[in-house]
Amino acid sequence: MSLKSTVLTALAALALAAPAFAQSIEIYDQYARSASPMAKTGAAFMMIHNTGGRADRLIGVASPAAKMVQLHTHREEGGVMKMIHVEDGFAIPAGETFFLERGGNHIMMMGLTEPFEPGKTIPLTLTFEQAGEIGIEVPVDLDRKPEHGAEN
Repeated sequence: MSLKSTVLTALAALALAAPAFAQSIEIYDQYARSASPMAKTGAAFMMIHNTGGRADRLIGVASPAAKMVQLHTHREEGGVMKMIHVEDGFAIPAGETFFLERGGNHIMMMGLTEPFEPGKTIPLTLTFEQAGEIGIEVPVDLDRKPEHGAEN
């Protein structure tokens, strides 16, 4: 590996490790995964911290990595857990952290344009009512264990 590629790799890793900031919204610990290399769907998870004095709302998400990207949650219907599109988005209370996590609220990507492979990053644009658009890079992590016993 050349010095130039080593430096570029180190800078990319550093950029991914740093949280994303926009006004009063901070994004931490983001990662994406799919069930298998051939899967046509994937999901992204993260922590969203609102450092501001007023509530905000995550109202949309977009990515060139999939044909359709939506905010989703899980709900039990007739004893079966189903993923539901959350059209109104997610409230991010002032001074609190909101979790997008496996088995709960998450970003769903359908019709992936290419496989999620370890080492790759997925570009996402999060849209908030107050903070506006925040662009982030989400590393693919297929080995990460679910938080709080979730199975997604």
